[in-house]
Amino acid sequence: MASLRDAREGAENVERAAESVTEHPVFEGIARGGFVMSGLVHVLIGWFALRVGLGDSGQDADQSGALRAVAAAPGGNVLLWIGGLAMLALTVWHLAEAWFGARWERDARKRTAHVVKTLGKAVVYGALGATALRFAVGGGSDSGQQTSEVTAGIMSTPGGRIAVAVLGLAVIAIGGYHLVKGISRRFEDDLRPTGDHRIGLAVTVTGVVGYVAKGVALIAVGALFGWAAIGADPEKATGMDGAFQAMAALPAGMVLLAVVGIGLMLYGVYAVLRSRYAEL
Repeated sequence: MASLRDAREGAENVERAAESVTEHPVFEGIARGGFVMSGLVHVLIGWFALRVGLGDSGQDADQSGALRAVAAAPGGNVLLWIGGLAMLALTVWHLAEAWFGARWERDARKRTAHVVKTLGKAVVYGALGATALRFAVGGGSDSGQQTSEVTAGIMSTPGGRIAVAVLGLAVIAIGGYHLVKGISRRFEDDLRPTGDHRIGLAVTVTGVVGYVAKGVALIAVGALFGWAAIGADPEKATGMDGAFQAMAALPAGMVLLAVVGIGLMLYGVYAVLRSRYAEL
C-alpha cells in the first residue's frame, strides 16, 4: 500500500515538474520559434508553387524542397538546427497540452476533440522538426518519393488499397478543417489580442487566406491518395509537389497555383505572427 502511494506521489511530482518546464518563459520562447520556422517553410513552399505554375519544376514544391533550399543558403544549417530544435520544443509543448488539457476538461466529447487536435499538431511539428534536423546534418530525402514508397508498402498488405483510400479521405477531411477554420476565423481563438488594429487586421487577412490555401493544397494531396488507391498505382501519391503538378495540368491551373502559392506564403506570414500572439 505504501509503495503504491509512493509511486503515485512520484508520478505527481514528475507531472508537476513537466508542467513547470513547459510553462517556463525560456521554454515558451524556444517553442514560439517553432512557429517562425514553420512560417519560413510555408513561404518557400508557396514560392515554389508559384514557380511550378510558371513551368519551373526545378525545385520540389514541398517540405523537402523548402528545407533543401534553406540548407543551401549561407548559414542555412545553423538555421535548420535552431528551427528544428524549436519545432521539437513546440512538439513537447503540444504533448503536454494534450495531457494537461485533457485532465482539465470535464466534458468527454470536448476532451477527446482537444486531445486529437493537439496530438495532431504535435505529430506535424515533430515530423517537420525531425526532418529539419536531418537536413541540418546533411541527410534528408525527397518527400514525394518517400510518400510513394510508403503508399506502395501499405498497398502490398491485405486491404492496403482500402487503407490508402481511407488515408486520402482523412487528408481531405483535414484540408476541409483548414478551409472551415480559415473562413470562420476560428484560428483567432488560438491567439491573444494584438492590441493594435493594423496588426490585428494583418493577422486576420493572412490567417483567413492562409488557412484556405493550405486547405485547398491538402485536399489536392488527399485526392491523389484516392487516385492512387483507385488505380492501384502508388506512384500517383506524390505528396504536395505532386498535387501542385496536378493543379498545373488543369484548365487555368497557373491561376489556381498562383492563388494557392500566394495563400501559402501568407500562411507563412501568419505563422510568424502567431509566434508572437499564440496562446502558450
